Amino acid sequence: MAPPFISYVTFNRLGLTIKNLAAILESTDDFEMHIVDNCSTDGTWEYIQSLNDSRILSKIQIGINVGQIYALNLNVVRRRPEQFFITVDNDVYIETKDWISRFMKVFEAFPEVGLLGVSRGEPYPAYYPPVTLKEKEGISYLELVHSSPDVERDFVPGCCQCLRPELIKELGYWSEENCAGEAEISLRVNNYSSFQVGFMTDISIKMPQALECAECQYNSLCQLNKSSKTCFSIYHKNNKNEAFKEKFKWKFDETIKDMRSGKRTLYCASSLDAASTENHIFQSDWALENFRFYIENANK
Repeated sequence: MAPPFISYVTFNRLGLTIKNLAAILESTDDFEMHIVDNCSTDGTWEYIQSLNDSRILSKIQIGINVGQIYALNLNVVRRRPEQFFITVDNDVYIETKDWISRFMKVFEAFPEVGLLGVSRGEPYPAYYPPVTLKEKEGISYLELVHSSPDVERDFVPGCCQCLRPELIKELGYWSEENCAGEAEISLRVNNYSSFQVGFMTDISIKMPQALECAECQYNSLCQLNKSSKTCFSIYHKNNKNEAFKEKFKWKFDETIKDMRSGKRTLYCASSLDAASTENHIFQSDWALENFRFYIENANK
């Protein structure tokens, strides 16, 4: 079996990237990593270029930030058909060294499972969606309840997810038409695919959102004027995901409405895959409007 494909998208916050990427590279498991830098301006790309690990098979910098979903799909396009696909956000610190093997054990024990995520915090947070414990021969996961009435909570956070290759064939891509990311993909899988969705029970992560410059491993090499600008201030200035959601959430609502009525299928096409847009519904005007929002607002 081909090693799992790890998609790692960076966007500023160099201090977190250095710390959290090092934890992944300390894993005892095999994998192939593909890094996409979403037009960082804090030295992230220079750092990524300096990495020498043989498991990092590609490094790409996008010349202008058009949103995380575009960057993520850029990696989905390059995944081999038989590969499991893992996406890890750069603010995720993975404490469990054999975390990939643990994902694979659940997928092997439960062939009905298509997408697994990792719960932040222990015990299972009350604000997460309702789940039921599934166990088999000492292996377990938390399965999402189907068709939760509260759509806003009916998803697995996208900070660290693993998808079965058979699911991706059925699923296609993360939606560029609504760019809702984690909210739309697990809901699509959980309610409209032939697969189950759930959380791992034995992978530990932390998600620190800040790091003092004095604690950063790159501090002595950093070229930023830290008195007026840090990798975090650049990130917060250009992170427009909440503003995007406020303006365009209606696209996500319309997508779900169309799926419920049967007007569109589970599969989402991508502008990066011409064949997918020819053979499936794809509202290119929505996607282009989304990309344009990030181009105009997330590159200042």
